[in-house]
Amino acid sequence: MKTHLRPIETLRHGPLRVDRYRLDNGLTVLHQPEHRAPVVSYQTWFRVGSRHEQPGKTGIAHLFEHLMFKGTAQHPEGEFDRIIEGLGGRNNAATWLDWTYYYEEVPQSGLETIIALEADRMANTLLGPDQIETEREVVMNERRERVDDDPTGRLAEILWDTAFEAHPYGRPTIGWMDDIAGLTADDIHRFYRTWYAPNNAVLAVAGDVDAERLMSAVHAAYGHMPAAELPPLAPVAEPRQTGQRRVEQALPLSAERLLMGWHAPAASDPQAAALEVLNEALFEGDSSRLQRALVTDGELAAGFYAFVPAFREPGLYEVSVDLREGVGSDAAEEVVLDAFAAVARDGLRPAELAKAKHRLETRFYRQLQSAQQRAAGFGYWEVTADHFGQLFTAAEQLEKVSEDDVVAVARDILRPEGRTVVRGVPA
Repeated sequence: MKTHLRPIETLRHGPLRVDRYRLDNGLTVLHQPEHRAPVVSYQTWFRVGSRHEQPGKTGIAHLFEHLMFKGTAQHPEGEFDRIIEGLGGRNNAATWLDWTYYYEEVPQSGLETIIALEADRMANTLLGPDQIETEREVVMNERRERVDDDPTGRLAEILWDTAFEAHPYGRPTIGWMDDIAGLTADDIHRFYRTWYAPNNAVLAVAGDVDAERLMSAVHAAYGHMPAAELPPLAPVAEPRQTGQRRVEQALPLSAERLLMGWHAPAASDPQAAALEVLNEALFEGDSSRLQRALVTDGELAAGFYAFVPAFREPGLYEVSVDLREGVGSDAAEEVVLDAFAAVARDGLRPAELAKAKHRLETRFYRQLQSAQQRAAGFGYWEVTADHFGQLFTAAEQLEKVSEDDVVAVARDILRPEGRTVVRGVPA
């Protein structure tokens, strides 16, 4: 077997096995063979998202995701999608704070075709004026629809912008409108040359393909690409929030809307699992404390959600409540703060703790059922925590969460003075 076909690391977890390979140019390949169905999920994860943008250049990572579908000299615009549809497959992409990724799910017979297509656009995407201006207008319209003209998006943007004083997580992934309009062709070409390189990419492949076939095709398609000189990226420490921050925004709403955020640990931090358990117990399910206090019994809200961040660096734990007409957001805010204070004081009941952990564990394993879900899990952890093996330990970390861990999260993270509050009121 050739040197480049030998895995540099293999991890097993029950029936799952993942092999890690690395080409000479730094390209990482994660391979999880699964031969029960003749399909393959092929994902390309780049370690670049809105967190890597410079002030005044926001939105470039998301705009570039759009541009990656504009074609190459070998495959003009639209041909990429037509080929995948012809194979009976599907594809899409996404950009967020820490990463951008592209995926295809195809019959295993189409693997070499997909590898050639993805390698081609990693190196040869067309970035002429027409392509740039067309997609710039698409993104600007997307921002108008999802943020400027949508109260939900607008309030979330205000919350994150207010909560972060130093860290780039506070900037919107879609970008500020003036920044999107001002991005130049030089900005976009520089972004492409800097970040879209083999040593900044991870290929996560799961499904019905053996290692020799996969790595021979990957080496042939990507092996000639040069590595890029990646800029150093030091973590940014967000100052500890010592006092609450409040913003009120009038919007076209029929009732008040309340958003609150607390600075929360990074995905790889041990406290992240405890926050997941606390959130599950308080917010998820018909019998959760806040479902009863806000909706079923309290009749304050029409609905709510809570979002636990899963980012490379500390993010924002977000709670949003849609109030019933005529109900003020102060009442809902008090209910949420009382619930956090009760956990900080008394913890969770043993039955609550066990139920929350069981629900999270069930959801975790359900999300590993398909090849696409498994590849996404390996790719996400590789770019977020520098090692795909975190996926194997995630369920174990949830199981280890104790009542003391949940109490510590309520006391240390969900402090009343550490909250940012955004109140949307009917215009």
